[in-house]
Amino acid sequence: MKLLVINADDFGFTGDVNAGILDAHCRGVLTATTLMAYGAAFDDAVQLAARHPALDVGVHLTLVGAPRYPDSVTDLLIALARKQMRIYDELRAQIERVIAAGIQPSHLDTHKHTHLLPPVLTEVARLSREFGIRWVRRPFDFPLRARGVPFSRRALNCWMGFLRGRFHRVLEAQGCRTTDHFAGFQVTGHYDGAELASLIRSLPDGSTEFMCHPGFCTNELRGARTRLRESRRRELDALTSDEVRTALRETGVRVVSYRDLDCIVSAP
Repeated sequence: MKLLVINADDFGFTGDVNAGILDAHCRGVLTATTLMAYGAAFDDAVQLAARHPALDVGVHLTLVGAPRYPDSVTDLLIALARKQMRIYDELRAQIERVIAAGIQPSHLDTHKHTHLLPPVLTEVARLSREFGIRWVRRPFDFPLRARGVPFSRRALNCWMGFLRGRFHRVLEAQGCRTTDHFAGFQVTGHYDGAELASLIRSLPDGSTEFMCHPGFCTNELRGARTRLRESRRRELDALTSDEVRTALRETGVRVVSYRDLDCIVSAP
């Protein structure tokens, strides 16, 4: 069996990103998203989630790139070395804000994959157990061949693989769950419908999370601090394309949410 969770990052970032995520869910194949607790469009995202209960919502834990946090992963590393950040308290507050808004999160991931950093991973795993949010993203792409992927991104993905062993040991110690596979890191902003269909045809057996960043690109997004702007519309077009629907139908890949995976994993 091949199971695919199609999960959008950055819900709550801007209004046009929110609208794109909902469009990819309502017209396309997107099943899940993760919400930024301190995103500028958080309230809008909460209202949209309430009106679309089939959209599976998790928390996009953020420690970089937002007004209250360091600008980059490098700056985060410096802050951690100087003990200038209370990671547990910061991340707990974000989860609590999402829950207080009436959302029960089903999964956790981090902005810029910062839970690859050992001190961040430790606290994410701890919070996963404490809040009963068992699913945590494993950000290691399975081997794939895709056009247009920069060498730097391929190299970074290869380096990230060296962290895999400790990463899974920490999660397993806290009873966390991950999908069997992951894809989307290398191809972010570099794929269309045909290339996403090709990726679907190459999925390995088991469960896979595909990370995506759909959105509409208006002046709101153009004025935000992000490298992903026009590419969000390309990803939205891919997620709503006929090529992707055809690939899913012909391969028998089952598109699911994290809530669905909970039921499947728990089944006798």
